[in-house]
Amino acid sequence: MFRQVGLYQAMRPLIVGVVHGLAGSAAVALLILATIRHPLWALAYLLIFGLGTIAGMMLITTAIAVPFTYTAGRFVRLNRYLGVTSGLVSLGFGVFLAYHIGMVDGLFAANPRWTPE
Repeated sequence: MFRQVGLYQAMRPLIVGVVHGLAGSAAVALLILATIRHPLWALAYLLIFGLGTIAGMMLITTAIAVPFTYTAGRFVRLNRYLGVTSGLVSLGFGVFLAYHIGMVDGLFAANPRWTPE
């Protein structure tokens, strides 16, 4: 229903940025929030942290979406390759991260060894 409206295309990166910004950063925000004793300072921190996280994720999502939006109508073949390439890069990074955490850092070993960095 919203696809015919230009607002849908403009709001999509914002909504994705909000969801990603809030979902991934809750643990970090709660760790710091537990150390703040004064309720007003804690609320101010949470507000600033939340707005900064939302803005940062919105900007990153928009920057990633711009090439797809630009090539969608003009270069259909390039847009397809861009989508496949970004998917493969994401998959490769996920496999690398899983291997590094699981095998190199020893998560799946009998005696996992992990030290915070």
